[in-house]
Parts: sequence; structure tokens; C-alpha cells
Amino acid sequence: MVTGKDRQKQLAREHYERQLRARAEREQKSRRAAIIGTTAAVVVVIGGVVAATTLLGSDDGDATAAASASARSQPLANDPKPYDPAKGTCGYVPDEGSGQVKNVGMPPEQVSTAPATMTIKTNLGDIVAKLDSEKAPCTVNSFKFLASKDYFDDTKCHRMGTDFPILQCGDPLAKADGKNPTDGQGGPGYRFANENLAGAKYTRGVLAMANSGPNTNGSQFFIVYGDTGLSPDYTPFGTVTKGLEIVDKVAKKGVIASPGGDGTGAPKQPVVIKDVTITSKS
Repeated sequence: MVTGKDRQKQLAREHYERQLRARAEREQKSRRAAIIGTTAAVVVVIGGVVAATTLLGSDDGDATAAASASARSQPLANDPKPYDPAKGTCGYVPDEGSGQVKNVGMPPEQVSTAPATMTIKTNLGDIVAKLDSEKAPCTVNSFKFLASKDYFDDTKCHRMGTDFPILQCGDPLAKADGKNPTDGQGGPGYRFANENLAGAKYTRGVLAMANSGPNTNGSQFFIVYGDTGLSPDYTPFGTVTKGLEIVDKVAKKGVIASPGGDGTGAPKQPVVIKDVTITSKS
């Protein structure tokens, strides 16, 4: 028998999936847009300028969520190269269709697969995670780079679900006040390939990348504090080993309801990332 609570979780999960498909479709269309030049014979194809809200970003409403399911599975032009184990390199490419950008440069292509630990210092205490550098080397390398540039310092986690148990962070320009329409659109201005998707599960403690379609990873990520039942489309790159109770306490405070009424929104208890440090073992 399906309980009311289980049905509520299912509806929340399906709502997120519809949002993602709609955003992926819009991003695909914007990237295919052509602008006619000064003469009829000149056509210049450019990257889209419409910002796609990442994964669990601002609510678009179900009316716009009827996009084709195939949209999210279609790769973008100029896709970043995945990890090359022979060379030990990852590809990072400019994200022409990104919205709100905090540009600190591009990560180095050469990466390390040595074990790493990330400490997220927040206004409520430390959240510590073991990073999976072997299975998600491009993701971990990007986080190392951004952390070294103080990219995450004084940023706010902008979205939380209650029936859908995630806390989403990593938008460097989010206000997390329930009013800012661009929350969930921020990023570093580059993107990289999905990783570690085979058999991916998004259970309590998992750290995973938010995205707006295949190979659109930037800086936004989410912490899972329950069972989400998400499909394997979001790069899992670590597991929280300390501090998950902080997220539990924030969830109990509730959220500032988003316009879509899907049970998500900015957490009522602000979560501010003060600093991110990553240490590696040689």
C-alpha cells in the first residue's frame, strides 16, 4: 500500500524531473539558436544566452514542464572531454549558456586520483565529506580548484526540500531569501562531463552535482539527507562523514515556500558556507 507520505515524495520527485527536462530542452534550443548577420548570406551560430536554472533551481511551473524526455539525454555541442586515465587529464570548456557567473578561471586539465577530504565550514558548523577522486576525478579536481580560489566563501545554500530531502548549494551569487529569481542559475562559467553514473544511488549522506542536462556540471551540488529515488543522472562524488545532523536540523526549521508549491525553497534557517578546504593524501 502506498502511504500519503510516500505519494507526496513521489510527486515531489516527479516534479523535479519535469523541471529538469523542461530546462534542458530550453537550453538545447538556445544553444542551437542562429543569429542572422548584416547580410542574408551570413549566419552565425552562437551559444544560448538564456540561463538554465540548475537541477533544483527556481520553479518554472508544470505548464512549461512538458518537454521531451529525450532532451536531457542529448549531448551539447562541444562537450567537455571525460577523464582520460592514460593521460590523467580532464576537459573543461566555457559554458556559453550559463547565467550568473563568478569567474575565477578554469581548472587545470591534469588531475589527481588520490583520496581527498573536503571540509565545508558553515555558520552552523563543519560538514566533512570523503571525496571519490577515483570515480569522479574531474569533479573533485574542479572542487579543489574552486576551493583554492575561495569561490565558495560566504555563499548561501539556496534550496532545500523537505519531502524531497536535499540541500542544494554552490550558486556563488544566490541570495537564498525566497525572492531572488536568479537563485540556482549561478556558476563558474565552465562545465565538465558527468561521471560515476553507473548504478548511482542518492541515499542519505551522498554528495552529488546539480546540473541542467548531460555534461553541464558547474559548481552547484546537493547533499542528500534522506532517500530521494532520483534517476542516475547526477554525478555522485563523495559521502558526508561528519556534520549531516546540521542538515537535519536545518530541515526541521522548514523552507520558504517556492511559487511552485512543490515543498522546496530557501531554508528558513540560513546556511552560509564560510570556507571550503580540500586535503589530499599522496
